[in-house]
Amino acid sequence: MIMHKELTAEKWFQLSLLEQLANVGMDISRTIKWKNRGEMDHSQSAFFRALELLDFTIADPKNRKRLRELVRARYVLVDHFFHDNEYNSTDEQWENYFYDFSYAAALEKGR
Repeated sequence: MIMHKELTAEKWFQLSLLEQLANVGMDISRTIKWKNRGEMDHSQSAFFRALELLDFTIADPKNRKRLRELVRARYVLVDHFFHDNEYNSTDEQWENYFYDFSYAAALEKGR
């Protein structure tokens, strides 16, 4: 199911990797926020949006050098939110991981 109906690969590929992952991180933050509030439907929707953006990021040819990390992050995110969390990741670790990209993207834009 397409979550970001207005988003095209061409449009997404124009963003830097930092901007792409910062956007993924925004939906992961929403996923965690809604989960902590007990709003599982909203949490799940935010998570699926994050996965869709991450899939666009994985498909972006400029990100080939980071492909292993991106695919592994996707796998561990799904494990964390929908399976047994076999890697023992935490919400805080995910927020910190994506925060770094948000911060770097802001610096890249001169903010």
